[in-house]
Amino acid sequence: MRFVANARMYSVNSPAAAAWKELFGWLARETGVELDVIAHAFPLPLSDLWSRNDLACAFMCGYPFMLAARRPRPVAAPVPAGAPARGRPFYATRLLVRADSRFDTIEDTFGGRIGYTVADSHSGYNALRHHLLPYYQQRGARLYRQSVGPLTTPRRVLDALQAGDIDVGPLDSYALDLMLRHEADLSPKIRIVATTNPAPIPFLVAAAECPDGVVVRLREALATFGEAQACADLRDRLCLDGFAPVKIDDYQLMLRWDAAARAAGYAEPG
Repeated sequence: MRFVANARMYSVNSPAAAAWKELFGWLARETGVELDVIAHAFPLPLSDLWSRNDLACAFMCGYPFMLAARRPRPVAAPVPAGAPARGRPFYATRLLVRADSRFDTIEDTFGGRIGYTVADSHSGYNALRHHLLPYYQQRGARLYRQSVGPLTTPRRVLDALQAGDIDVGPLDSYALDLMLRHEADLSPKIRIVATTNPAPIPFLVAAAECPDGVVVRLREALATFGEAQACADLRDRLCLDGFAPVKIDDYQLMLRWDAAARAAGYAEPG
């Protein structure tokens, strides 16, 4: 049986997408699992990808995973070279403004327009809301005059910033690492004014129906990626140290953050 693979969440530009395709090619050779790398770009819903019964490898955010009534099977979690918890499969959300803006801190952006990705995103919604919650509780009122979204993808957050449609927007720290690695013109255009607390990163999943033998082979091969000599250049292009086992209990943090915001009456970041 042939299976499908997709790295849409971290195919943030053409060089990154090409590198992920190479990684899936390496994975297929190492495991003997036939993987077809498929396109599933915006505006196609990620939920359609995650629900495919022939799925062997696709990134899924931990927040929708924890909320799902029927979960796919965890395969492995990436360990970014620039992870906020060194050597662990963690990431954070960078809160970005335009480089030429007057904003130096997140507090400076209050009263303006904030962007968000989508309501079931951790980095672009749940973590953003968690970071802003103490300010909301202190003020007892909304922080921004407008919440702009769903912007859905990191690229569309950056586009909204550059177009002046938002004053501040959230970006997955690993996605931003990949963008900065391959886009020399990006760094002068943006500034980071805040970073959320670290959280466990989106991970590769397989369909709930994926055979045990296939999942085990994928996990075992990805566990060797960080040390494989032949993959050194690929690790550099993907800004990765390697892959780690998925620890589902770590992702309870996302549900706690969600519950705390809802209990405070702060359902939407803004």
